[in-house]
Order: sequence, then C-alpha cells, then structure tokens
Amino acid sequence: MLTETFAVGDREVRWGRRGDGPSVVFCHGTPWSSALWAPIADALAAEHTVYLWDMLGYGASSMADGDVSLGVQGRVLADLLDHWALAAPDVVAHDYGGAVALRAHLLHGAAYRSLALVDVVALAPWGSDFFRLVAEHASVFAALPASLHEALVRAYVAGAAHRPLRADDLDLLVEPWLGTAGQAAFYRQIAQADQRYTDEIEPLYATLDLPVQVVWGTEDTWIPVDRAYRLGELVPGARLDLVEDAGHLVQLDAPDRLTEILRRWLAR
Repeated sequence: MLTETFAVGDREVRWGRRGDGPSVVFCHGTPWSSALWAPIADALAAEHTVYLWDMLGYGASSMADGDVSLGVQGRVLADLLDHWALAAPDVVAHDYGGAVALRAHLLHGAAYRSLALVDVVALAPWGSDFFRLVAEHASVFAALPASLHEALVRAYVAGAAHRPLRADDLDLLVEPWLGTAGQAAFYRQIAQADQRYTDEIEPLYATLDLPVQVVWGTEDTWIPVDRAYRLGELVPGARLDLVEDAGHLVQLDAPDRLTEILRRWLAR
C-alpha cells in the first residue's frame, strides 16, 4: 500500500492511502510498521480515506543512519499532514505512535478532529530492561551474527502478543529488521529511545481539547493496563475501552473487537 514517498532531508518516508470518506491517519509504534495497522485500515476504508505511513527508520521508509527519535518523528507527522493537506483528520495511534501523535499536536501544531490512543507510550516510566541494555551496548548488538539477531527479534516480537502469533504475522513484523540495514536500524531506534520526549509533553495532557479515545489490551505486559486508567484521568473527557484477552499487539490478538471500537468511535 505504501506507494508514495515524502522527502525528509536526504531520507524518505513511505506512505499510502485508500478508501473514500473522512480522513483517518494511522500511526504505528516500535518495533512495528504500518503493516500492523493495514488490515484494520482496510476494514475502515469503505467509510473513510485511510492513511498509512512508516516512520523514519521503520518498515519501508529509509533505514539509513540518522535521527529516528521521537523528537524527529513528531515533526515528520506534522509535516506529512501539511503535505496531505489534511486540516483536521482523525488520528489512531499505537505504542510509540501515541507519543508521536501527541508531540505533533501539542508541540508542532498538528490539528486533529479526534485522537484514539491504543496501548500507547505516553506516561513515565517506560523502556524495558532490554531497551536499557541495548542503549548501553548498541554497537555490540548490531554486530551479532544474523541468525542470532533474527532469533532475538523473533522472540522479542512474539512476547508482545497475548496469543501465539501466526507464522505469517510474525514474519511480517520481523522481516523489516533483517539484513544489514535492518539489523542496524533495529538497534538504532532502541538506542535513541528516551523518556524525556514524553516527560516534555506529559504535563500538557490536561490541556488537550479534542475527543480522545483510550483503548488498551487487559493482558498487555509491555505497557500494563494501569497506564490506561492514568491516561484516562489525565486527559479531559477521555473515553476508555478495555479489550479483554488481548496483549500489546491488540491488532492481532483481537482485531474484530478493536475494529468495532474504532468504527464506533469514528462514527461519533
């Protein structure tokens, strides 16, 4: 679906759109790509124009050495919305994409009609022991033999789901991180993860003046469900929906339930 490109300096973001109707922009997290959202975007495309994009350093976008932090991704999203000439789309964000969407809105003036936050990185503390280990030894991990790197990424990705992932889904999520460029990019984005990017905007959540939907998998072990309640309390008027028997990869653990929640939210 990502047939278009958007230049960011000497790098490029890959993006695509389909469907017809009010605009909905999907933001993915780490270590994912827009492929995680694609089936749900397709389900909504009969009623909406859906936009998917891969962040710099992820999926089909440029994986060359450079800044892939939350600081740059928020600016890129704001610039993309201008490029697409979208005045106020609905935005749906997952994981790291939540911080990206929040930074684009709160710091870079991106206007949204509404914002749906699905198991998002938004509140301190975040960052696992694995993140910290990689940040301290990124060059060592980047030099792992390819077979060991692939085994590590597969185990890491599989741990985000509450249910065993289908082989095809696991392959889809892991594939961008394989090969020389993908392996370097995988550890680069972890090494550049920094809680200061959410610490900067967390005090501003109480100023959000738009409809906000919070969605969370009750079995999320990466970002526990208590964050959903905290976020719901911080954001004025936020609506909260919990998805039972779903982990961090709620798109794969409970796709029908998540699609139902988003379709109902967008209709409101």
